[in-house]
Amino acid sequence: MDTVFKFLYEFLGQFFTSLWSIVTGIFKGIVGMFDFPAYGKIISDYTSELGGLEWVIAIFAMILLAAVLVFLVMLIVLSLKKFFRYKKKVKDTGDLVAEVNHLTKEVMRLNLEKDKILSMKVSQIGLNPNEISELTGEEIEALNNGEEETTQRFYKLCHIDEVWADYQPPVYNNTITLQQFCDQFRNFSCSRLGLYYDIKLIRYFVASFGSNRLIILQGISGTGKTSLARAFGKFVCNDSIITPVQPSWRDRTELFGYFNEFTKRFNETELLRSMYEATYNDNVYVVVLDEMNIARVEYYFAEMLSILEMPDKDEWVISMVPNVWPDDPKHFDQGNFKLPPNMWYIGTANNDDSTFAIADKVYDRAMPIDIDSKGTPFDAPDTPPVQINYHYLESLFDNAKKQYPVSQELIDKLNKLDDYVIEHFRIAFGNRIMRQVMSFTPCYVACGGKEIDGLDYVLARKIFRKFESLNLSYIRDEIDGLVAYMDHLYGRENMGESKAYLHRLQKMV
Repeated sequence: MDTVFKFLYEFLGQFFTSLWSIVTGIFKGIVGMFDFPAYGKIISDYTSELGGLEWVIAIFAMILLAAVLVFLVMLIVLSLKKFFRYKKKVKDTGDLVAEVNHLTKEVMRLNLEKDKILSMKVSQIGLNPNEISELTGEEIEALNNGEEETTQRFYKLCHIDEVWADYQPPVYNNTITLQQFCDQFRNFSCSRLGLYYDIKLIRYFVASFGSNRLIILQGISGTGKTSLARAFGKFVCNDSIITPVQPSWRDRTELFGYFNEFTKRFNETELLRSMYEATYNDNVYVVVLDEMNIARVEYYFAEMLSILEMPDKDEWVISMVPNVWPDDPKHFDQGNFKLPPNMWYIGTANNDDSTFAIADKVYDRAMPIDIDSKGTPFDAPDTPPVQINYHYLESLFDNAKKQYPVSQELIDKLNKLDDYVIEHFRIAFGNRIMRQVMSFTPCYVACGGKEIDGLDYVLARKIFRKFESLNLSYIRDEIDGLVAYMDHLYGRENMGESKAYLHRLQKMV
């Protein structure tokens, strides 16, 4: 054990002895540089031995040494000043940070006091103080100014109850036929609005009202899709409700609005206001969902798709609020609102990279109408609008379905075509599309068209459109066989829309 201690003493002693020598050497060196008595003794020892020139050199050396010593002293002093200045700055920064933290806490304390005062004001008008964070700037200002909101949560709808309480319906022109309606609508658009539409497009459009509540006008931009829907509102003397769809739309609140728990008010949309107004009269209402596929239709319109498909209009009910208030709108029943039967929904859709593809579930429940070209100008006599009510227009569609039912011969051929499409393309018509064929085709005939053309249009837009989801390279040759089979069933001169669409699919490969 003694050997180990001796080893450690010598081994570590070598290091610490050297370190001590460095420290003491530096200290002795600094003291030696400023040992002025030693400098004086050296000068005294050589005073008698130095001559004239030698004294000049010696004096120069003394001045040079004095300058070096002064420089070292100034360097040390500046370094110390810089060090202490830095320490002071660090201290000042720390004081500023501490002061900022103190002021931040003071601001938080003042805001808390302000919230407490605001909570007391909110409580006075019966609202929930825990939801102050949802309050808008205008609402806060109103509370600070002592303004109280109305207790009605459906302000716009209740206002409609007041305005329409003594409504007297106008004199309607309930003598027009569907064919006259289409002709006059086309002439009205031309003479009064400067819009030119082919009569076939007008018939497709009007007949769609008799088969679907949702109509989709699709095609390239600038072909008059929105103008057609707006012109229809002008023609029936009830302006269309234009609702621009936004890319952020995701649910039903974009259509109807929502209940604000803090303000206890329902944020009513213009669409909801128009829907409620429609319950007070028998006018024909049209809602235009402009650029409907700039957001996903199957998201924000999902509930409406399901409701409007119900055959019984008494089941067209949507829940607006979960409870009942005494001053709720008169046409609300236990917080539920029955959709007006005299309203149709028209969506305009552009087919470009900035929009979403419309899902099959939407197409199946709607009547799509393609508008891919501008109308050719023509001359038309000045034609006034038509004051027609919903019940008469609906009766025209009902009478058309009774007077011009799809012939049994056409139904048999349709069933054969259905079997052919199932066998070769694995796509079936389905009951929903068959119902639309049975309702659209008679209305199209009543509008002045041919039965075969009405069937052709439904098949092209509802059935053969589904081929786009198939492998077009695989079915390209099968399409030739389908066209030949349609020529066999309906004749070469018929089914032009369907054949043209199928040929376009072949060119897409």
